[in-house]
Amino acid sequence: MTAKFFLYMTSAVLVIWSMESVNINQIFKKNKVVQARLFYFCLGISLIYLVTNFFWDLFLAI
Repeated sequence: MTAKFFLYMTSAVLVIWSMESVNINQIFKKNKVVQARLFYFCLGISLIYLVTNFFWDLFLAI
């Protein structure tokens, strides 16, 4: 296993934990459950990727 894999797992836990505080019910219309879940999933994947690459680049720069 590489270090980046463990960084992905750590950032995934961190992002999922922090996204629990977002109230997405106010963003979407009623009865748009599929769109809300898809948005939440895409947002989570994007944030995991960005956080992981941020820390990876930060560690490489040191």
